[in-house]
Amino acid sequence: MTTTTAAPQTAPESAVPETAAAQTVVLDEVVPARAAWSAVVRRGQFLTVTDLHGNQAVDCLLYDAHDTAVRYSAADTLQASGNVFVTTGTVLMSNEHTPLMTVVADDCGRHDTIAGACSKESNTLRYGHHTWSQHACVENFLAEGARHGLGKRDLVSNLNWYMNVPVEADGTLGIVDGLSAPGLRVVLRAEADVLVLVSNCPQVNNPCNGFDPTPVRMTVTEEGPR
Repeated sequence: MTTTTAAPQTAPESAVPETAAAQTVVLDEVVPARAAWSAVVRRGQFLTVTDLHGNQAVDCLLYDAHDTAVRYSAADTLQASGNVFVTTGTVLMSNEHTPLMTVVADDCGRHDTIAGACSKESNTLRYGHHTWSQHACVENFLAEGARHGLGKRDLVSNLNWYMNVPVEADGTLGIVDGLSAPGLRVVLRAEADVLVLVSNCPQVNNPCNGFDPTPVRMTVTEEGPR
């Protein structure tokens, strides 16, 4: 895979909806480096993922909170959007081709949904047997998902917020330095009651986290009475 360096972007003021300042905060938590997180985001609420230090990949899975057999589908999302990258306006679709969440604001510009999640097995294959004991996103998803009755068969192709995976001219994928920078945000609106699972990626063998995993912030807000 090719490795290049991309200049970090700065956050445009207009990237976050004007209504965000008037939102009521429902949940506001910092997810430590390498850790997992989950929450139910109710229909109409907003989830803001903030890259606190920059260049941190945030692996993410979505499920219908009332029927976890309905879950995020990368294939349906790519087909509906006509784009291999996720950004403002992308509707995150389920395997039933129903909307789960919509990206309503994006400071970074694009996010990945084709490279999948790291695991002990993939680390060993790509980087050598000495990486077997390293914690990985699949293990985070399994541990956090178990709290909601989910198992290995419930893991599907995931979103990778802030991860930079360019598609080269010959069709190969690169995992390269991120486009993010400290404080950049992506804002999602829930189109149903959605269970969100996150692995704050612990990968240290490629540039997706700048070889130094860092914390991220997860904030759930909703509009107050008018």
